[in-house]
Amino acid sequence: MPLFDYKAIDENGKQHKGTIDAPAAEAIKEMLATQGLVLTDFKPSRKKTVTEGQGKKAGEINISLGPAKIKNKDLTIITRQLAILLTAGLPLIRALRTLERQTKNVSAKKVLGETANSIEGGSTFSEALAQHPRSFNDLYQNMIKAGEASGALEIILDRLATFMEKATRIIKKVKSAMVYPIVVLTFAIAITAGLMIFIVPKFKKIFTELLEGAPLPAFTEFIMGISDNLKNNFIGILIGIAVFIVGIMILNKTKPGKKMLDWVKFNVPAIGAIISRSAIAKFSRTLSTLLSSGVPMLSALLIVRDTSGNVVVSDAVQKVHDAVKEGEGISGPLGLTKVFPPMVVSMIEVGEETGKLPEMLEQVADVYEEEVDNAVSALTSLIEPFMIMFLAVVVGSIVIAMFLPLITIIEKLS
Repeated sequence: MPLFDYKAIDENGKQHKGTIDAPAAEAIKEMLATQGLVLTDFKPSRKKTVTEGQGKKAGEINISLGPAKIKNKDLTIITRQLAILLTAGLPLIRALRTLERQTKNVSAKKVLGETANSIEGGSTFSEALAQHPRSFNDLYQNMIKAGEASGALEIILDRLATFMEKATRIIKKVKSAMVYPIVVLTFAIAITAGLMIFIVPKFKKIFTELLEGAPLPAFTEFIMGISDNLKNNFIGILIGIAVFIVGIMILNKTKPGKKMLDWVKFNVPAIGAIISRSAIAKFSRTLSTLLSSGVPMLSALLIVRDTSGNVVVSDAVQKVHDAVKEGEGISGPLGLTKVFPPMVVSMIEVGEETGKLPEMLEQVADVYEEEVDNAVSALTSLIEPFMIMFLAVVVGSIVIAMFLPLITIIEKLS
């Protein structure tokens, strides 16, 4: 396969240069686009093409630190590029070898190489992927299996890449909504603790000397009491926080504990709405993608259950699966779970009646992903003034408490 030297720019205008292995010049632009790059120039490379399936060089040492895993971000790019290569007419093994040579990620290179070796040994693509469950989950494997059965593997890969891109985008949205307030709140607590532990006690010593036993204002006594407790029990408080965090982590390892924590996430004001909407969007998008790819309903529901990432949703989907197994439709049992809003249930019911369930689920996912975007934007705009107000109240209270005795001292001196 020919090699091309290319020049491209990213979204920030930064120039990138490199060599890419592509079936034809027309495919270079699409392959670079999956990495967020815009092609500006290319020419055939003078470098020698690497022989497919080339083994290790003499004396080369291969060090492995355990089963390799492809990160979701890299897997999304690889899936998109694999779809492009198959659409361009390359055989599957040759496409995998091309991506193996092209990727710079050690784990991805190892997984792609082992997958290609398995296929060369007689395994199907889905069977080869099943040997790497840490990189390819049940959803990925079953969609590839459906693509093999239908003979439209490149279409399934393209659909899978689109699904992964949208899933990654919504996860980033939710994380950004949760990380910002946590970071700001952590800094606010750290600043407040610093003032209470190191600054306020110094004022207390000064006031004791200058007031000569006269009582302090009640508000000042209150703030200094909190300061004394923090200073005297600082180690105990840190231990308590650590125990609480470890307890939450242990609780999250058990199914009842995780279910309780997931229920709390669903019902936390403001953030709970984002989490629940993103969960519904993920459910709808995943089920739609599986059904559109030819995966049977019962198998699709089990995959959705196992990939939901939320025990509340998983239990609800399990109930729906059991009902469908008994011959019922999906919309009725879905409404009985009380996890999905009536609007979602109604749209799915219409999809069942019209025979266009995958398309209707796709619309539900689009609607709820847009709602997540709007909710995140609204939450971000509300958090900033709230945090500023919180800091102003806390720091202002400490300052006022320290100034009240100063007024008494000034009056005494005058």
